[in-house]
Amino acid sequence: MGYMYILECNDGSYYTGSTKDIERRLIQHQNGNGSNHTKKRLPVKLLYYEQYDRIDTAFYREKQVQGWSRAKKEVLIQGKLDILPGLSVAYRDKGI
Repeated sequence: MGYMYILECNDGSYYTGSTKDIERRLIQHQNGNGSNHTKKRLPVKLLYYEQYDRIDTAFYREKQVQGWSRAKKEVLIQGKLDILPGLSVAYRDKGI
């Protein structure tokens, strides 16, 4: 079993992670034993998670979501999955 999750930190930033035990990991984050990002921005709040059969699948999803914009993460958190594809614009299409 594995989980991909998104936390909101005290400063309003988002943290995306993955774990085998989401309850234990949330306790670690809240106690300052999570990531460097979250321990400097306590307390944190769980906004969203997805459950997978395997931790490697959750880790892959974590890496995918980490690369998303804040706006795209917020759409995922809100469950507006039909809007997600419209937020995926390749940099080459922007002329950058």
